[in-house]
Amino acid sequence: MESFKKRVMHFVAPIAAKAMFFKEVKMKKFCSILCFSLLTFGLKAAPLFSHISLVTFRSNLKYTIGEDTQAYTAQRKLQPFSINKYETTYGLWYQTRIAAEARGYYFENPGQPGSHGRRAEKLTDENSCQPVTMINWYDAIVWCNALSELKGRTPCYTYEGAVLRDSGDTASCDLCECNWNADGYRLPSEAEWEYAARRTKKSFQKGNLISGQVEPSSEEGLLYAWIFENADSSKIVGTAGVPFNPDEVVKPATGNANGAGLYDMSGNLLEFCWDWFADYAEDNPYGPSVGYERVCRGGSWAPYTMFNYAGDRYSYNPNEKYNYFGFRICCTVNATE
Repeated sequence: MESFKKRVMHFVAPIAAKAMFFKEVKMKKFCSILCFSLLTFGLKAAPLFSHISLVTFRSNLKYTIGEDTQAYTAQRKLQPFSINKYETTYGLWYQTRIAAEARGYYFENPGQPGSHGRRAEKLTDENSCQPVTMINWYDAIVWCNALSELKGRTPCYTYEGAVLRDSGDTASCDLCECNWNADGYRLPSEAEWEYAARRTKKSFQKGNLISGQVEPSSEEGLLYAWIFENADSSKIVGTAGVPFNPDEVVKPATGNANGAGLYDMSGNLLEFCWDWFADYAEDNPYGPSVGYERVCRGGSWAPYTMFNYAGDRYSYNPNEKYNYFGFRICCTVNATE
């Protein structure tokens, strides 16, 4: 056991040395928690990874959004929906973008692999499982339409009846409608995102914890999220909680998922949602029809997004793009499916 702790300390210590506020964390206690997690659940063998792997929610879809974190809350009752286990990878983004551009789609920003990749970088085995970054909200919704068409699904985003295929047409994107009954891929609503972040196998976790966290300790939260305390860049999707060694290639989906089986709902990248930012309202489950900034959720590895709890909210101009912005796909589940 002692030698195992030393191995874990070898991986964790370099991260702690770089983190701005990590000296507040008791390293021995953190390593003990990490050791317990690894010995209990095992050092995961890399599963067969799929860039699209959906988790579906069909029941117990009523909850209180904003609970434990916001001064205002609201009741939400959702339609059955599916959401991807992973943030959108560069591999999925790149291949979809190239195929879509051949069909007449246009993307203002071609994206990059992770926080430190290059703009429109060629796809490789090494960068394919980094999350895509340096895209804005407009790029994300147009890309969702493209993926839907390529997969034979009905695109969700339209303006005056026309499918959005140009992320540079920001006016149309701002005024677009989302068809919540279509089977196409889309961004999650804010209510869907928080539900997925807080859902467990039997109930809901509190909103003032990192997604997946059970006990209210900052050390345990670090097992479920790459945040500014334990990372200085984005990581391969689904690897939170894996001892980091810069000389080793970590496989995707070998880290710790939240209670619903989703990875990186807190940390790694800040994720786009559909909604315009506003106070919650009981009669408006998808947010207002107009606004100035779109909702983002989950925090990230960057020190600019230090609020990583499942119930924390951010808002940004939909034209902004940073190397800590990303998204995950979602879709409505029809009663016949």
